Amino acid sequence: MVQEEVARAPGTNAPVASATGLEGRVVTFIKPFLLLLILSLAGFWGLFLLDLLVDPPLDERPTFSGLFQFAPPAVEAGELVGVVAAILGIVVTVVSIVVQLSASRFSGITRMFLRDSVNLWVVGYYVFTCVLGLWVSVGFLGGYMPKLTFLVMLSLDTIAIVLMVPYFGYVFAFLDPKNVIRTILGEALRAARQPGRRPDEIDKAKTQVVRAMEELTDIANGSIAGRDKIIASAAVDALAELVLGYLERKPKDDAWYRIDGDLAKNPDFVALDPESLVDLERKRLWLEWKVMRNYLGVYNEGLSGMKDVDYLIAIDTRYIGEAAARASDRELVSLVYRFLNSYLRATLNARDVRTAYNVLNQYRLLVESLVRLGCGEEALEGLSHMIYYGHVSFDMKLTFVTETVAHDVASVCQLAHAQALAVESTMLDRFLDLDRPLREGSQEQALVGVRRAQVKLAAYYLSRGEHGRAERIADDLRGEPEARLEGIFSGLRKATSREFWEITDRGRNFEYMPEAERAELDRFIALTRRSAHP
Repeated sequence: MVQEEVARAPGTNAPVASATGLEGRVVTFIKPFLLLLILSLAGFWGLFLLDLLVDPPLDERPTFSGLFQFAPPAVEAGELVGVVAAILGIVVTVVSIVVQLSASRFSGITRMFLRDSVNLWVVGYYVFTCVLGLWVSVGFLGGYMPKLTFLVMLSLDTIAIVLMVPYFGYVFAFLDPKNVIRTILGEALRAARQPGRRPDEIDKAKTQVVRAMEELTDIANGSIAGRDKIIASAAVDALAELVLGYLERKPKDDAWYRIDGDLAKNPDFVALDPESLVDLERKRLWLEWKVMRNYLGVYNEGLSGMKDVDYLIAIDTRYIGEAAARASDRELVSLVYRFLNSYLRATLNARDVRTAYNVLNQYRLLVESLVRLGCGEEALEGLSHMIYYGHVSFDMKLTFVTETVAHDVASVCQLAHAQALAVESTMLDRFLDLDRPLREGSQEQALVGVRRAQVKLAAYYLSRGEHGRAERIADDLRGEPEARLEGIFSGLRKATSREFWEITDRGRNFEYMPEAERAELDRFIALTRRSAHP
């Protein structure tokens, strides 16, 4: 079985697949096996040669022939059968206990264990050796010594003994949670990319993929409950890798995209509105929707148990959105927005400002990626959603979230201008609408934060020779109290360090302006005063 390992693509943070799971475990299994076998045989032959040299036979003819006489009085074939049977009992006992313990933590372990080729071959080897030994022992009843058969049996017993410890190491590696996750991911990717052609093959592949998604989701939720961030993160990454690998080679058969059979019986699809089911079929997005629907469930678990996992979910959802944009799949980009919006809604309802701050960072990075790819309409859609949640957070008196939205939207507007995006002017108009509900609510901190972001954007425009756009912002500032504006200008002048004085993932100080833009503050102040006194 080819396993999939979640890694990181060079130059990016996006997960990519690499086939290293089973191969790596087999290599670590074979090396100790060969080493123990060689050392055991070398030890015997070394001691035997030493005996021949130190204490030769009475006929003074050092020879190996006596070793292979296998005289019946000196040999009991039944003992060889007993040895391998005892080893088989130990192996079955230890493996059963370990697999049972893992199965209580991760669903599907028993199925994966019984389908693994190495496990089947090793158990089959022990059974074969036991049966062969039984029949070899019968061959001794008449006093006949089948020397070749006995020599083969002796070799098989030797291998059985040496094999036991390396095989235990292989089983423990196989049941390592990260390897379990890679195994589930590898099986799901193969089923999603090559579901077959017959209707029964396609239905079976759909069932396998959905089962893999739910197993990974169970691992993530269970790890959150057990405070195991490493395993939870690996499961979340695996779900993203499933979608990214699937997007690289989606099936062409229309039957794959129909929500019917066992797929239609899945609770997530049963609960979905019939019109939404039709839309998913038409847009060919049931797999992507199912993964992000599972993400939403894990996200809600993480809000109360492990918020770092929520940040990772936002990162991986961004990766899916960027991959969709590169594939020109506008419907999937919109679906990604819907789930990012759902993350934000759940976060704001929990009044978790820190997580909202982190999720908005990924939202902004996604919109900026769309700007760089020239996806103007999609970027404008994302920016509009961000502004909406800026208003929602203001209504909920989460003023820092509103300020974060303002600075993120200003950053997108700057990039859109630098990329000469056609919708850049519309983005500016919507940004200037962000403060209007705030003025009516008169929450000073949020309003100052939004105005600060608008002033920074105006200074950027002036540094790029865009006088008209800077005047639009100055006109929007008309009517602001002089004391408020002076406080904003003063704070922007004093912020000379790009780095914030606390550790944040963004690593930026909202008040910081590059020197070229800070130098334009006086010109902008003049524009605001002219706007205030026409």
